[in-house]
Amino acid sequence: MSTGLIPALFTRLVDDAAVFPPGSAPLPEAIIGHREHRAAWYAELVGPLLLPSSALTEAARLLKPDERLEAGLIGDGGVDALAGDLAAADERLEIGQVEVAVAKRGEDPEPGLRRLLAVLAERPSLTAYAEIPLTWGLLAALDTVAEARAAGVAVAAKFRTGGLAAELFPTPVELAAVICACRDRELPFKLTAGLHNAIRHTDPETGFVHHGFLNVLVGTAAAVDGAEVADVAELLAATDPVPLIEPARALRDGPRPLWIGFGSCSVVEPLTDLIRLGLVNGGFS
Repeated sequence: MSTGLIPALFTRLVDDAAVFPPGSAPLPEAIIGHREHRAAWYAELVGPLLLPSSALTEAARLLKPDERLEAGLIGDGGVDALAGDLAAADERLEIGQVEVAVAKRGEDPEPGLRRLLAVLAERPSLTAYAEIPLTWGLLAALDTVAEARAAGVAVAAKFRTGGLAAELFPTPVELAAVICACRDRELPFKLTAGLHNAIRHTDPETGFVHHGFLNVLVGTAAAVDGAEVADVAELLAATDPVPLIEPARALRDGPRPLWIGFGSCSVVEPLTDLIRLGLVNGGFS
């Protein structure tokens, strides 16, 4: 039942990626934390607990006998291992989505994407997010994903927006171009890595410039309304929350346009930023 404390715009915005870097929580700790998120006033902000396929057996051992856990499978064994991973998963792990890289940087994503679509053909109830590198072959891969969606396949795109090296962080123009390419194909997308905070900022420890999830949300909404790449890039590059808060506030009561959400090793950090910016009321009516 909805509590009404999380606006529709932010519902299931953040998938719980506690076990992934940089947080890298031990699996028992991550499952306990996810239970707490599910019982908290902000539960509607949180999507499934993301688990690597290599951790599914251990995760099942940590569940209570009658417990059901909504999980998202991160295919760390690659596309070709997905079918086996899903078949071996404990039924108490309610896996409704899978996310898997279909190619490494510099590789043609098309072969891996076709193999992923073959897996989905055998599991029509499953939603898949194909992680596509922001390199050569991207637009053709987006065309393939869009064609599959038009044919009724539950597949969408996924892009990496950060990591352990500076080159893994796309520039505002690069990310804006990808968002507009998805807009042109009416293709929903997910993002991953580096999006803990609402506003674009420089990490004082690494010196890496991180995208802000509020920048992405407002920029995507502008793209859906017809903004061009340069205008979307300007919103993605903003380090001042002022030009972002009012557009976000105006969107609060509706669903997110096009952008499905992101995985974060911290749920509390995005939540804290939303409260600080006055976009979520902090659990008080």
